[in-house]
Amino acid sequence: MAFSLSSRSKIRTIVGLDIEPGRAVAAEVSVNGVVRLTRAASIALPVGVVRDGEVVDIDAVSSALRQLWSEHKGLGRQVRIGVANAKIVVRTVDIPPLTDVLQIDAAVRHIAAEELPMPLESAVLDYETVGLVETAAGQRLRVVVVAARREMVESIIAAVTRAGLKPRGVDLSAFAMIRALGDGRSDSALYLSVGGMANLAVVVDGVCLFTRVTGAGLEGMGIELAERRGLTLEDARRWLRHTGLKDDVQDIEGDPDVIRDARSILSEGTRRLATDVRASLDFHQTQTAAAEIDHALLTGVAASLPGFADALASELQMPVQTRCVAAVDGLGASIDLGGVTIAAGLAVAQVGA
Repeated sequence: MAFSLSSRSKIRTIVGLDIEPGRAVAAEVSVNGVVRLTRAASIALPVGVVRDGEVVDIDAVSSALRQLWSEHKGLGRQVRIGVANAKIVVRTVDIPPLTDVLQIDAAVRHIAAEELPMPLESAVLDYETVGLVETAAGQRLRVVVVAARREMVESIIAAVTRAGLKPRGVDLSAFAMIRALGDGRSDSALYLSVGGMANLAVVVDGVCLFTRVTGAGLEGMGIELAERRGLTLEDARRWLRHTGLKDDVQDIEGDPDVIRDARSILSEGTRRLATDVRASLDFHQTQTAAAEIDHALLTGVAASLPGFADALASELQMPVQTRCVAAVDGLGASIDLGGVTIAAGLAVAQVGA
C-alpha cells in the first residue's frame, strides 16, 4: 500500500483509523467543501502495545479493535490507517525538470536510494511533485518524498486485519491532520497534534514539506504522573486535564500534592515539546531555506487542555491557535474534536489511492 500525499484530487470517504500510544480512534466524515465529522468512537489501549507510534503487540491491538467495533455497531469495516513514528521519513528533493512519468519515477528512486536512511527494498515509498522551482542550479522539479520501513507498516496492517477489518489505505497521520484542518486555501503554518505523541508538519503554500514525530505527548505525561503518585493511568489522565496550565494551583480543587505534581509534569512536558518543535523547525529551515514559519495550529487532545496552547505559544514565541475538525450539529458537544481530528482526516481518501 502506498501513501497519499495530495489533497487536491476527487475524494471518497471510508472509516479513518488512528492508532497511537494509549488509544485507537475511528471516525466517519462527510465532505462538502470542508471535512465534517459524522461519527467517532475510541478505545483505550494498554500501556506499551503501541510504542512511539509503532504497533509492538499485534494481538493486543487487534483485540482492542475487535472490541471497539463490537461496541459500535454499524461502523464501517473498510478503514484507512494512519501511521506516525520516527521510522517514517519525509524529504523535499529537487530533480531535473522532467515531464515523463517514468523518468520522474526513476529520478526520484535514484535520489531516494542515496538520501533516505533505509534501503528501498525494505521501504514503502511514495512521492508527489510540487512544481517547478528556480534554484542556484537552474530550474528544477520539486518533489516531496515519503518512505516508511515496510515491517512497521506490515505490523499495523496485521493488527487491523486480524480484527476483521479491511485496510483500504495507509497514510501519514500528519497528512491526515492537514486534510482535516485545511480550508482549501494555500497557507504556511506549523501543524501540531499533541496526544499520545506529538506529530508536527510544516506546511508552506499549502504543501507539506516536512513532518516529524516526538514522544513528547500527553500520554507520557500521564504515565509519569501515574508512577509518581501511584495512580491508575486513567486517573492520571483525568488529573492532568483537571489541573491544566491555566489556573493558579491554589485555586484548583482536589488533592494539592497531586495537583502540584500534575502542574509540574505538564509544565516540564510543554517545555520539552517546545524544544523538540524548535529543533525540528531549525532543521527544516537549514534543509530547505524556506520562509520562516510564524504561527502554529494546535490540535489533538491537548487542544482542549486548559492553558496548554498559551503555554506552548510562550515557549515557542509564536502564536498558537487551537484548531479541530468540524462536526455535524450536536456531535461536537459530546466528543473531544481535537482528539479525533487525525482519524477524521484519514477518513478522507482519494479515488485510486
